[in-house]
Amino acid sequence: MKAIALLIAALAAGALPLLTDSNYILGIAVSAAIYTVAAAALNLIYGYTGLLSFAQLGFWGIGGYAAALTVMSFGGTFWQGLLWAALVNAALALAIGYPTLRTGRHAFVIVTLTFALLVNLIARDWVELTRGPLGIPGLPAPSVLGFEFHSTARFYWIAWGYAVLALGGLYALCSSRIGRTLVAIKQNEPLVRAQGISPMPYKLAAFAVSAAVTGTAGGIFAFHLRIIDPLFLDFYYMQTFLIMVIIGGAGSFWGVVAAGVALSALPEVLRFSTDFRMIIYGLVLVVAMLVMPNGIAGWLQQRRLARLRAALQ
Repeated sequence: MKAIALLIAALAAGALPLLTDSNYILGIAVSAAIYTVAAAALNLIYGYTGLLSFAQLGFWGIGGYAAALTVMSFGGTFWQGLLWAALVNAALALAIGYPTLRTGRHAFVIVTLTFALLVNLIARDWVELTRGPLGIPGLPAPSVLGFEFHSTARFYWIAWGYAVLALGGLYALCSSRIGRTLVAIKQNEPLVRAQGISPMPYKLAAFAVSAAVTGTAGGIFAFHLRIIDPLFLDFYYMQTFLIMVIIGGAGSFWGVVAAGVALSALPEVLRFSTDFRMIIYGLVLVVAMLVMPNGIAGWLQQRRLARLRAALQ
């Protein structure tokens, strides 16, 4: 039943361009799909593995630039750009993660934050490659066999298709033996070592997968915007992904997905109050954290346990 319900929900989301021709609504839907995937990738390394990675912002930006440069500077296609975005980010994650993960969690946080800041500096100052603050405008619409995704409605299907594939793959990974091992590493790494399991390959693989997924999402989002510049590496994106994970419940796959969709739409719902929109948004987040300190998933679990206790009394 759960699989059928998820299939129906995915198909309903895919039919959105057939239900509305509003570029505004479809634009929000594209952002929601991409942000949710990026949040789910962060949840893999932070929620399941227990490693707070600010490098996701760097991977997001590198993915966008890799896809854009593949098309605009090297004559490749959009799809080749996404492949390069995934491969480059996975390789960088392995290069960064292998020495850093041998130290400790605190060092990992500092190194990943430094990496994100370094990527921002490169995007701004390596003018010969990235065109600096001017950015790379005029990214062409992707196409397949002559069919161009030139409108927001058509491009939505790219974002939707990637979201379905990426979330499906991440769910399969998180619910597998590998996912359970990652949770065990997060909760008690010495005990995992005592069982004869080396945590390093698992943590490194999770870091690389999250980097590849985030980078590909960044590449798709850059072509949705039709431009990429250093503002693509604004800390706003990292803040958004992290808030989605925290509100959804770190380590809860579907909680983060639900939070990703809801929090992508919430700022637009609050546009009735233009002057106080972000203030209200901040208050909603604060109240949510006070009411649900463990996120949506933790709140639902507490409610479930409360009902069980009441039934046993």
